[in-house]
Amino acid sequence: MSTKMAVDRVFNFSAGPAVLPVPVLEEAQRDLLSLPGCGASILEISHRSKQFIAIMEDAEQRLRDLLGIPANYKVLFLQGGSRLQFSMVPMNLMRGTGKPAEYVLTGSWGNYAVKEAKREGETRVLWDGKATNYDRLPNLDELEYGDSAYVHLTSNETIQGIQFASDPNRSESVFVSDMSSDFMHRPVDVARYGMIYACAQKNAGPAGVTVVIVREDLLERSDDSLPGYLNYKSHNDAGSMYNTPPTFGIYVVGLVAKWLQEDVGGLANMYQRNRDKAQLLYDVLDESPEFYQGHAQVSDRSLMNVTFRLPSEELTKTFVAEAAAQQLESLEGHRSVGGIRASIYNAMPIEGVAALRDLMVDFRNRHA
Repeated sequence: MSTKMAVDRVFNFSAGPAVLPVPVLEEAQRDLLSLPGCGASILEISHRSKQFIAIMEDAEQRLRDLLGIPANYKVLFLQGGSRLQFSMVPMNLMRGTGKPAEYVLTGSWGNYAVKEAKREGETRVLWDGKATNYDRLPNLDELEYGDSAYVHLTSNETIQGIQFASDPNRSESVFVSDMSSDFMHRPVDVARYGMIYACAQKNAGPAGVTVVIVREDLLERSDDSLPGYLNYKSHNDAGSMYNTPPTFGIYVVGLVAKWLQEDVGGLANMYQRNRDKAQLLYDVLDESPEFYQGHAQVSDRSLMNVTFRLPSEELTKTFVAEAAAQQLESLEGHRSVGGIRASIYNAMPIEGVAALRDLMVDFRNRHA
């Protein structure tokens, strides 16, 4: 890591667009003026050039290697973020099946998803955590599933700070998971899902590209009556080039995957790093329950987004101001939860989390 780069940068706890690995930014910086062998910027080369096709193929292969994606799954690079997927999923996977879709509502993003699904067909809410303001998760094994087109999950709710720590066990259902905010944070058994999607800007790259991993047989559900861009088959048949793909975003996703492989040593190592980072903050919450009130139930805490409240709004504002003075930025919680939200995605270095931990301890000691 460049010393100058590290000194000049704040610790960015933004929920997204979020922190990226410094080595990724440095490599992108070098390629921004002229990609080696091209004589032009990565932002300028044709998406149909042999250089970019090689970049996209490399990005896909790195994702396949990291996640152990089975051969019967397709990897698509799309646009529109998770918001577009909220509509594309029911359009492609529910329409024409004669079956309802089932949704597990664990927070804000799951609610946005089910709202769009209802526009496309019958939906059934299997579980809704609204009664406790989405501070916990259900036991997926105990839900009353029906004969559905698919079951939709949100693996990590950024606003509430709760996260599924394991993959679903039920083989009778087609699980679709929005992994936008914890994509590649741990090893995942892709075969447990019919489809995984993730907008990149929280944990895998810049805003503008969405990764879709879909089991090949599910593509047959995509009806030809769908508008071309909204049809997964269109994108698969065109090799993610149905329209001009988000070339720079795909390039950076490939660099992030390379960083995870070569610098981190794979997703098992990344998972341990993430657990170590989160534990630094959760230890402070557990030591100070009367001062720092965590939003999530202990068993369902997120490794990506640590959410908590202070005793008063005045203290919260003071905490945020003191954090900013120490170059700890973007810690304000979402208005629906309030308090503080520390987003500590893969690329957040442990030094940043330790600095936040130290501030929390010091602030508590001075104000409790």
